[in-house]
Amino acid sequence: MKKNNVFKAFAASLLALSLAACGAATSEGTPATSGSTEPEKLSVIATANPHEIILNEVKPILLEKYNIELEIIPTEDYYTPNRAVSDGDADANYFQHVPFFDNEKSENGYKIANVGGIHIEPFGFYSKKYSSLDELPDGAQIIISNSVADHGRILTILAKAGLLTLKDDVDSLTATIEDITDNPHNFTFFEVKPELLTNSLDDATADLVAINGNYAIGAGLKPSQDALLLEQADQDNPYVNIVACQEGHENDAKIKALVEVLQSDEIRKFIETNWSDGSVIPETK
Repeated sequence: MKKNNVFKAFAASLLALSLAACGAATSEGTPATSGSTEPEKLSVIATANPHEIILNEVKPILLEKYNIELEIIPTEDYYTPNRAVSDGDADANYFQHVPFFDNEKSENGYKIANVGGIHIEPFGFYSKKYSSLDELPDGAQIIISNSVADHGRILTILAKAGLLTLKDDVDSLTATIEDITDNPHNFTFFEVKPELLTNSLDDATADLVAINGNYAIGAGLKPSQDALLLEQADQDNPYVNIVACQEGHENDAKIKALVEVLQSDEIRKFIETNWSDGSVIPETK
């Protein structure tokens, strides 16, 4: 995949602005304060809902408290943001859960670092054909993400619901369809790109669709109300959504300030209020 030209252009302008505004904040240590004359620039790539919405709430706080000007780069692509951050075309990203991050880093050799967990989006199973799991026929087709990092999560939810059985020694984070030992209802699985999952609800062959939280919300679904089966977002849930930055910049003042605000009580309250149906839940402290 060729590098996104938008990120190239942005990186060049970011560098120029940084040079012009040197002294706005140190690269490490205490974040810049409102006494600085020129705000420090911070670019963050984020998917629209809920990440961009949360960042828009963070934006004025960063400017007022730390003199940091947040520029949000919206995307609906799961695979560009980590490369962009690894290459230095953006300062950080906020769109992914930990297993996806680990898989991306392992497979692509990206120089990225996890700098803090923010929230959990419970994964849900939806259908336009049926109103309950009890109505699912034997041989039902379940549409799932083609992202391998999601497979263990999806299968574990189904296993906990008693709909299938996985190998006793399988890691729930890395389980695959091949790890199913008992499939009493003969479910079949069909993979599509994550961004196509909500469209698959209208597919005549789709009996059940497993949809990532942010895509479900973006499509107007309310996971706690519309999902036939919803993941439990307890403290043991490993799928917390994180902020990632380029390796070596974990202690940059602007990165630390971003995470501090995102993890603040003010933003936790915003998340709980804005998604009172439980479709987005702040990470357990």
